[in-house]
Amino acid sequence: MEPADIDVETVAFDGVRTRVTRVQTASSADAERVFVLIAGIGVAATYFDLLAPLLAQNSRVFALDLPGFAGQRAPRDEPSVSFFADQVEAVLDRFELEDPVLLGHSFGTQIVTEVLARRPAIRQAVLIGPVVNDRERSVVLQGIRFAQSSLFEPFRLVLLAVSAYLLCGFAYFMRVLPHMMRYPLRDRLADVSAQVLLIRGARDFSSPRYYHSELLSVAHDAWRWEIHGAAHSVINGNAIGVAKLMDAFVAGDLPRRGQMSQEEARVPRPAYGGIALMWRAARYRVQEWFSAREGDEVGVEHAKESHAAVMWRAFTGGRR
Repeated sequence: MEPADIDVETVAFDGVRTRVTRVQTASSADAERVFVLIAGIGVAATYFDLLAPLLAQNSRVFALDLPGFAGQRAPRDEPSVSFFADQVEAVLDRFELEDPVLLGHSFGTQIVTEVLARRPAIRQAVLIGPVVNDRERSVVLQGIRFAQSSLFEPFRLVLLAVSAYLLCGFAYFMRVLPHMMRYPLRDRLADVSAQVLLIRGARDFSSPRYYHSELLSVAHDAWRWEIHGAAHSVINGNAIGVAKLMDAFVAGDLPRRGQMSQEEARVPRPAYGGIALMWRAARYRVQEWFSAREGDEVGVEHAKESHAAVMWRAFTGGRR
């Protein structure tokens, strides 16, 4: 696996900014295939720190920190799904991305669906752990489902989520939450002409199997896959499997339905490093957090680059 190059910049639109982390390797610098990654409510592009380098082996990758998340200034306008879709479209226009593969996770699936409904020229998308199903459209019940899923998440992902929510802030999180709860994802997906790959972790209580069946029934052209042993944050702890499914889907080699074993999907233990290396990785993540909080975009980029280098060494044995 080649080490990934990281480049960070912001895109301004309608008075707010979206941070864009571009990830590519020497082999994919001129690749035609492009992935645009959009995370869930309150969290950020850091959730893709394992998936993005895998996808970047053969593609250019753009991971977004939307307004109000990851230290970005919150908007004065209501942070609706439509508002966030406007910001994603501004990024697509800025980088002249006419037909990228859009990936949305959790709340990000709603944003991706809204963009797809507006832009029929986009031919493929991946919806991972979509929310919220009509049978459980309750904040309390969704909180319970999220807590149930969290019991099966690696501890490092729980810490990553908590740090992201702190950076987002409780007040802004609560401004976004009602919009997520109300968005009619199933109805809006019926207006989408793109090919859609639905992925869920088998232990994802926030995105139950019956909901994927409902989405499949209204989608024009959809695939459906499940990863055993995975929970809601399947994009991180099971990034190997997600990358395999996405690559096969885009290449036209993925069966319509299937299941993937936990052994095939999960990220292996680091092949190199130990406590010292993991300490450096944690330190760079903390630097990114504080830089984002202070609005220091240069510091954010440096921390992201340093963290990516440490993680690459950890999972490849330090090969150059």
